[in-house]
Amino acid sequence: CKFTNKSKTTKPKPAGAFSNICQTRRFTQKLRLFDSSCTKSALSALNQNIKTVPARASEMESSVDLGFLEPCEEWLLANKFFRSKVGGKPAWLELKNLPAAKDLLCGVCDEPCVFLCQVYAPLEEKESCFHRMVYLFVCAKASCYEHNQSKNILAFRSQLPRTNDFYGFNPPDESKKSDPIPSPIPLCTVCGCRGSQQCSRCKKVNYCGVIHQRIDWKNGHKASCGSEERPPSGNSPILFPQFEIVTEPEEIDAEPKLSAAEAERKQMEEYERLVSEGKTGELSELHESELDNYSGQIEDKHFDKFKKRIEADPDQILRYDRKGAPLWLSPVVPESIPTCDQCGGPRTFEFQIMPQLLNSLKSENIDWGTLAVYTCEQSCDPADRGYVREFVYKQDVVNTEPQAPPPEIGHE
Repeated sequence: CKFTNKSKTTKPKPAGAFSNICQTRRFTQKLRLFDSSCTKSALSALNQNIKTVPARASEMESSVDLGFLEPCEEWLLANKFFRSKVGGKPAWLELKNLPAAKDLLCGVCDEPCVFLCQVYAPLEEKESCFHRMVYLFVCAKASCYEHNQSKNILAFRSQLPRTNDFYGFNPPDESKKSDPIPSPIPLCTVCGCRGSQQCSRCKKVNYCGVIHQRIDWKNGHKASCGSEERPPSGNSPILFPQFEIVTEPEEIDAEPKLSAAEAERKQMEEYERLVSEGKTGELSELHESELDNYSGQIEDKHFDKFKKRIEADPDQILRYDRKGAPLWLSPVVPESIPTCDQCGGPRTFEFQIMPQLLNSLKSENIDWGTLAVYTCEQSCDPADRGYVREFVYKQDVVNTEPQAPPPEIGHE
């Protein structure tokens, strides 16, 4: 008996459907920026390759699940219902070994990050991953968003077998309202993360640190501190609006395929055109304005491909395709992905958060083109850590500067 979530369509979709990704052949595109030793003809071939990608990709059955936002009763987004969601406080999976407050600090300003979303993604082939959740946290300060850098964005993975210390073996009853499984450790009243500090006056509320204690003090705790009334547990002003993420398979309209001979012919025609115009020299010989023009063409073709792929479902905020490939909107991509902090093994792409989500967050301070999340390929056991840090690459819309490999992630 698998746990189920409501789908965007009328047909219920298994919550474990994320792990039922079709085992079809996958097209993985690796595009890197040219350097000063590339010839213009090579650049032309790269441009032509980008042009033919949609035809090759669209002929195959999509392995992507799309995520959409839906309003949902707050109690149904509690931990025991294993829902994917955006905003509010995190619904922690493993309840004892939560990330420490220091693990949730922004890598730029060193202040607490805010919960963005969680994606329920169990793996059917692994018993210890019967329940599996990936969490994202972001800094809410605009000054911390650096171009194509993700020091201010955090990802954590947690997983449990079906028989565990926190949840029942069978799915809970969703027909009547019920309380979440209580946390065995104190949680911050502001953000819902580990709250190891306590109000020194009333001893009734906990915080992850002094920053959130000050926020709560200004938000009403100053008036209620010391009273007999139970402090309110409503959402704090720093949290994003809360929605459920529902999923459905991506559908791609078939397009004519360019044969290898046709693609080669088009590339040769482009090369001959460049030869006739005397533009097949080294890139180092070209004027800067012409280089900018070529790099702009590459950017435009990537962005056009991105827009074309999502135009049938413009409201998608999530694309899930474990061991697949992200849908990039720029040629500036990571050349390497850091290995898993826990086991040292390779990470694989799992899902990406789309720019459409920004419209629902009600914040002018955060921005991205897309957030590509990479997790341990083996989904290794977190053991007594509860949560394992994973890697996020933030790609922005336009940038033609060469991109250095992402830094290694340390975990104290």
